[in-house]
Amino acid sequence: MVSKQIKAALFDLDGVVFNTEDQYTVFWGNQCRQYHPDKPGLEYTIKGQTLVQIFDKYFNGMEEEQAEIVKRLDEFERNMNFEYVKGFVDFVLDLKANGVKTAVVTSSNNMKMNSVYASRSEFKSYFDIILTSEDFERSKPDPECYLKGAKVFNFSPEECIVFEDSFNGLKSGKAAGMRVVGLATTNSKESISPLSDYVVSDFEGLNYQNLCKILSKVI
Repeated sequence: MVSKQIKAALFDLDGVVFNTEDQYTVFWGNQCRQYHPDKPGLEYTIKGQTLVQIFDKYFNGMEEEQAEIVKRLDEFERNMNFEYVKGFVDFVLDLKANGVKTAVVTSSNNMKMNSVYASRSEFKSYFDIILTSEDFERSKPDPECYLKGAKVFNFSPEECIVFEDSFNGLKSGKAAGMRVVGLATTNSKESISPLSDYVVSDFEGLNYQNLCKILSKVI
């Protein structure tokens, strides 16, 4: 029988902790239309992938273009609005108060995270560990990142819960053998439900106790 106890909560960053996905969609939409007008909607396909993997797959051999995108992205992220998803702060503090370990598991790199830390000085206090793209060899939907999150805490996948919004992220959490809560911040509830054990619009009204009740019904 699968353990229902929640020992660790593993959070994606964009679209889960922060309301930033719309900003990234605009940024990458501009880049994709400029360099790959033959691939409409590419900005949605690449969600959950690291910058290195985006470049390897879609900008291979385009060194000058890569350098220009990095320059634009660095400037863009320095000026991003890092607004927490509604209810997140109260939720993560309640988890910690109930002894749940918390981690960020993101495809963002350290440069991006430095922008987060500069904008939100309290951010690190919400998490026991922060894992970035530099910590993984393979990106979502591969389960490596979430399995590493569990390993860091020395917990089994069954003792961890994943919070994700993107299709690649949801698939990663499922492939890791973890229970997955989908956030309908980036995609519709209907589209992510098949990849989620439970779907929420945000964290408002969610706490440790009712989360345990919800997950007790998940087989």
